[in-house]
Amino acid sequence: MTLTRVSRFGIVNAFLVEEEDGLTLVDTTIGGGRAAKAILAAAAELNRPIVRIALTHAHQDHIGGLDALAAQLPGVEVAISARDARLLAKNTTTDPGEPPEAKLRGSYPGAKTQPTRMLSAGDRVGSLEVIAAPGHTPGHVAFLDTRDNTLIAGDAFSTLGGVATTAKINPRFPLPTLATWHRPTALETARTLRAIDPARLAVGHGKTVDAPGAAMDAAIAKAARA
Repeated sequence: MTLTRVSRFGIVNAFLVEEEDGLTLVDTTIGGGRAAKAILAAAAELNRPIVRIALTHAHQDHIGGLDALAAQLPGVEVAISARDARLLAKNTTTDPGEPPEAKLRGSYPGAKTQPTRMLSAGDRVGSLEVIAAPGHTPGHVAFLDTRDNTLIAGDAFSTLGGVATTAKINPRFPLPTLATWHRPTALETARTLRAIDPARLAVGHGKTVDAPGAAMDAAIAKAARA
């Protein structure tokens, strides 16, 4: 499997996943037309079309290039969890059973582009299996490439300043945790993702890490002590 990281400012990532029919784009970084330009240039270097866009969640730094990309990719599939699709539409109502103390944090600017597909755990997006990964946002998802066990974890983990969960502030890069909806849920999600035993960990903020198990264990243990 070929995974290409497209980074804005060195800290906000999108990923191009090579498929038989083209490319799956996971997240769209930040910056509107400039984000789209960088992503389309990376796709052009691979000489493959982007045929679907899969979003881990609806925060601004993950959906920032969506509208500009959709305008240049007629017919592209746009997929997001049903829960975060509401946030993409600026609907901030809560669901029954969500922790009453949890508060939406971070920026939810919404998008004009409407999803063409609502994702649930176990669904397939190209070669990627959808993994429910709530905590950072209520409907956050991760994507597992079952061909080589690469986990695209969105903001369930970050690697800037070392591998960390978003359940506990990392002083070297605190922003993902400051934007986290419910930290106890984020910690449980971190444990769920670790149990997959990924061969590679790709995240929204930071470099991709090979053989991340020990680092994930340490991050989870640190968060659990909070």
